[in-house]
Amino acid sequence: MQSRGSEAEVEQRRRRVLRQVIEEGAVRIAVLAENLQVSAMTVHRDLANLESRKLLEKRRGMAVALPEVTMETATRFREYQQTEAKEAFAELLVREVSPGDTVLMDCGSTLFPLARRLGRIEGLTVVTNSLRVASLVSAAGTSGTDVILLGGRYRPDFEACAGTDTLRHLSRIRATLAFSSPTAVDRGRLFHPVQEWADLKEAMREAAERSALAVDHTKFGRTATHGYGDASGYDLVVTDTATPAEQIAAIERLGVPVHVVAPSVSPD
Repeated sequence: MQSRGSEAEVEQRRRRVLRQVIEEGAVRIAVLAENLQVSAMTVHRDLANLESRKLLEKRRGMAVALPEVTMETATRFREYQQTEAKEAFAELLVREVSPGDTVLMDCGSTLFPLARRLGRIEGLTVVTNSLRVASLVSAAGTSGTDVILLGGRYRPDFEACAGTDTLRHLSRIRATLAFSSPTAVDRGRLFHPVQEWADLKEAMREAAERSALAVDHTKFGRTATHGYGDASGYDLVVTDTATPAEQIAAIERLGVPVHVVAPSVSPD
């Protein structure tokens, strides 16, 4: 049997658990323990953690998938992935923002650390379709911070709104900056598994004077069902040092500057 491992190893194991449960619908705990070569007690701890994040349901001897959650859209899981890179992105991107700006933000978990920092900037207006982003900005916000939530059809797996009503509200907004994070990028082209979210990300970019894309290396070399243009519509792309050089070069050929940051690694 394996030892408990580092925090990163534990999260990777939980991701494997979640993927198997989503793919199969329901899996016995004994089967999960055998597949992962860990003890049943370890699986119970992992399932308790995933259940607390509302990613699955733990029943007697079983782990059961929640019908609205997928690996592509589970915000509550993705929030804990690539955390060092996300913090590094936030440190760079927050310098693009000035007091009094109006900032658009989508619901990508990559932007959560940035949302916490934006709340400390005086006189800022943050417009978002994400309940989580709105909460993070408000929790860290000064008395002069204004948060506007774009309404529309709510999706609990994204913890955010999208659709016709959201786009209609957004059409009346003009922002200084838009921050976005794609689900998948391949040779500069942007993709999302859900059409409504692809439409919203494109509309956010068009509603701002300047826009920036934050994307870690795990999103590159992938595609999804719905494309929404390429990185040429953005003024800046931020990624990390593990991103393949050919993917960075493809974006730079579109005339977009790419800032590569080195995430700080926390000691085990």
